[in-house]
Amino acid sequence: MSRYWSDVVTQLTPYVPGEQPRLSKLVKLNTNEHPYLPAPGVMQAIASVDGDALRRYPDPESVELREAFARRNNLQAEQVFLGNGSDEVLAHIFQALFKHPLPLLFPDITYSFYPVWCELYQVSCRTVPLQADFTVDPEDYRGDNGGIIIPNPNAPTGIVMGLDSIRVLLEQNPDSVVVIDEAYIDFGGDSAVALIPDFDNLLVVQTMSKSWALAGLRVGVAMGNAELIEGLQRVKNSFNSYPLDVLAQRAALAALADEPYFDSSCRRVVDSRERLSAAMIGLGFEVLPSAANFIMARYPGRSAAELFQQLRSRGIIVRYFDRPRIDQYLRISIGTDEQCDELLSALTELVS
Repeated sequence: MSRYWSDVVTQLTPYVPGEQPRLSKLVKLNTNEHPYLPAPGVMQAIASVDGDALRRYPDPESVELREAFARRNNLQAEQVFLGNGSDEVLAHIFQALFKHPLPLLFPDITYSFYPVWCELYQVSCRTVPLQADFTVDPEDYRGDNGGIIIPNPNAPTGIVMGLDSIRVLLEQNPDSVVVIDEAYIDFGGDSAVALIPDFDNLLVVQTMSKSWALAGLRVGVAMGNAELIEGLQRVKNSFNSYPLDVLAQRAALAALADEPYFDSSCRRVVDSRERLSAAMIGLGFEVLPSAANFIMARYPGRSAAELFQQLRSRGIIVRYFDRPRIDQYLRISIGTDEQCDELLSALTELVS
């Protein structure tokens, strides 16, 4: 521990991202990355960037990209905010919108970066237990609070909440900002963006890391009421006025321009997810209903930690969370069908 650290640093418990092994010949199913390449136009857009574009600062407001997101979602550009991946966007949200005397509410089983941001930005928080089946009940979020944030589909469970439930959540919390974190929405469920015209307290966060296959470029977006977006802009311009580099902006524009490719690649992942889920259920696993590009599964009577290590020894990397209520589950990213077949072959051997 360094004597030069600030007090807040000594008290932090940093977020631990999914492992990025440097070994070759691995079946890597632990970080929910898209198993297929981005749209062909993405690489063409990156290749077209010349040295003159690189020596200059990028557009600090990413105007062209904000307008493209606005058109796609039937919004105005002033209702769109961009950042380096949804994690940076969410960090700005915690600073700009959640620092209130009343506690921020989020599920007890959820994206584990939320409590880290609460520590970092000194945001008071309270976790709300999921139901026994790991679903979110809007009624559990009644009462005074300083904001609400819920991933939909939830992570790491993959369970999705319908728009009717989100509407109830918004209606019963008119004085709080409600953030719906939609990192995985393109693999199942309906986006809450459709509710933005009806609720000025709704902010929807999405990323191009998962369904758009651009995790290596870091592009995140928040959409909502223009006043909420202005709050995020004020924090951004006090922190990093040039968040998206020229490569990210041009690549994201190219990806958004190829909707047919996007739809097709998402469908391939969904088909593989359903195939893998059915096969694992056939082996005796319990698999939570997923609307994401991963599944959560357990094998009754077998230690998930043990299965995790046994798969790892066979060169198959999945995610294990040593946390209450989910410590007997494995989270498995959806890979190619070939990768899923390798996983199934190993699991068949391990549980037979």
